[in-house]
Amino acid sequence: MANIASARKRARQAETNRQRNMATRSRFRTAVKKVLKAVRAGDKDGAASAYQAAVPVIDKTVTKGIIHANKAARHKSRLNTRIRQM
Repeated sequence: MANIASARKRARQAETNRQRNMATRSRFRTAVKKVLKAVRAGDKDGAASAYQAAVPVIDKTVTKGIIHANKAARHKSRLNTRIRQM
């Protein structure tokens, strides 16, 4: 553990940020999984509505710096392609 007060504070901040990042990343992964689950079930309307709900979550993950913008675009493109192929 750190001995200097500023280092202790930085350790607390790092832990808070880590937990926040994990929660955001988890929301992102869950949103993607919901779309994929609907696609695998063959529910086109459900997949489309899940995709519409997932897009803001994906974009918010980029805004918070959790994932790169290109990764978000890749996920959105691939999910949309799978829905259109149904």
